[in-house]
Amino acid sequence: MSTPGLETLDYAFTGTRPAGAFTPVLVGVVGSGNLEVLLEPAAGDGCAVYIETSARGFGAIWAAVISDFHQRHQLAGVRLSVHDMGATPAVVSLRLDQAAQELQP
Repeated sequence: MSTPGLETLDYAFTGTRPAGAFTPVLVGVVGSGNLEVLLEPAAGDGCAVYIETSARGFGAIWAAVISDFHQRHQLAGVRLSVHDMGATPAVVSLRLDQAAQELQP
C-alpha cells in the first residue's frame, strides 16, 4: 500500500546466502537521517525490496544502490522495506549494510 505523494519501487533478487530465522531488524529513523530500513524474514530464496520515497524520479539510482547491496550480501529469505524522505545514496547504502550486519552470527 503506497502513501499519497510517495513513489514506490519494488525489486526482487534470488539470493545465495539464506538468512535463516531472525527477529526483524530496524535501522535508522525517518525523522533522523531521513531513512529507515526494516529487514524481515521471508519464505524462499528471494530478497524482496520495497521502497517508499519522497524523492520521485530516482528509480535508476535506487536500482543501482539496491543491486550493489544485493551483489555484496546475496541475502536469501528476506524482505527489505525502505522508508525514505530524501536520504543520499551513501546513507541508503550505510543503512542497508547496518541491517545486513545484524544477521551476522
